[in-house]
Order: sequence, then structure tokens, then C-alpha cells
Amino acid sequence: MNPFASLRMPIEREEEMDAATLPPGRYARVLADLSRINALTLAPRPTLGFLERVRARGAGDRPWRILDVGFGAGDMLVRIARWGERRGVALDLAGVDLNPKSEAVAEARLGGRARLVTGDYRDLAGQGWDIILSSLVSHHMTPAQRTEFLRFMESEAARGWLVNDLHRRRLPFAGYPLLATLAWVDPIVRRDGQLSVGRSFRPAEWAAMLGEALPDVASNCRIFRSFPYRLCVERIR
Repeated sequence: MNPFASLRMPIEREEEMDAATLPPGRYARVLADLSRINALTLAPRPTLGFLERVRARGAGDRPWRILDVGFGAGDMLVRIARWGERRGVALDLAGVDLNPKSEAVAEARLGGRARLVTGDYRDLAGQGWDIILSSLVSHHMTPAQRTEFLRFMESEAARGWLVNDLHRRRLPFAGYPLLATLAWVDPIVRRDGQLSVGRSFRPAEWAAMLGEALPDVASNCRIFRSFPYRLCVERIR
């Protein structure tokens, strides 16, 4: 991929790891390498910070029901479980992922600390979620799918929701291949990681998407950057 390609608009191209033909063993290696990259780039930090802000409004007297949409390798759910244990916040964790190859990988990491579902997040409506989260998922969606997802979270999450994704900027787009090479990751992770930056959004684009999907509450949503190159959207009630 040309590191000097125009990033004026998000790149429209599918990522290799989403291919149904990718063998389970290779997919598991890709997820493991992606988890390492996420740890190096401080991916859990904005999600855990969001949970702290929700907690500041009161933990309540029952376990928080948290849904992670697109759980992948399960590393975010692991970090959330540890956060709850350290803070003394009871959690009822669940994750949903469209890829059937994700569940075995995540279950090995989680060891029963979360209920994992293979399928469509929309099938989990009406189950009393307190918080709905996603990480590196929104840029995989079409505009219509993103609108539907935002509306789902707003209607289903009693305490709030968070989109944790990337910030489309030239430096991480051009620099990511070097990071991936130094980290000795699978070539798919090297190519897809750069493409993910190119497919992601900028603050003004998120503001426009929120205005279209959630016009009545868009002003109550917060768009914020998280070091080094995450761009997140949160809604806390």
C-alpha cells in the first residue's frame, strides 16, 4: 500500500483477516499478533478510562452487564475483567463476534470469565445491557451499518457506550508498517493494520455521523483522542 496515498477520505477496501477462507490456525496467529500490537499501542486505555468515568457516577448494587461487540481475541474482555476485579466492581461480561473462528481463541484467554456468542449483535437486543463497547470494529462497517450500530447502542445501553477506534492520520498510516516489522507480526497484520488506519475516521466525520444517526443526543456524545492514535466516541448517561 502506498504510504503517500491520499487520506482525505477513508479508504474503501476489505481487510484480509475478514476473509472466510482464512484457515483457523492462521487466523489464530493473526489475532495473537494483533493483540500484541494493541498492547503496544495502548488500545485498552480509552476503554478502561471510559469505565472509570462510568464508575464515578456510581457503581450501583448489581453487576454491570457489559457487551463487547467484535471481541476478536478476547483481550479487551480480559482487561475489563481485571479492571473489575481491581476496582471491586461486579461484572457480567459477554462478547459477540461474527467470525466463528474467534470464539475458540477468545475462550482460551478468558477461561470462562465472559459469555461468548458467535453471531449478530442485533440478536442480543433486549437483554438489559448496562454498557456496550467495541474496539476496531466501526471502520469495518458500511455507513448504514454504522448508523444502525450507533442507534442500537443508544437504545440498549443503560449506562453508556463507547466506540474505540483509530484516527486516520498520515503519521500512523505511514509509520505502522515499521512498527509491524519490528514486532515481527504476520504479514496480514502488517497490511491490515495500515489499511485499518486508512479506513478509520476523523473527528469532524464522527460528528457528522453522530448528527445523522442520533440527532437528538449527538450533543451529549463525546469525541476524543487517546494517545497515540486512537479516536473514540463515548456516551455516558
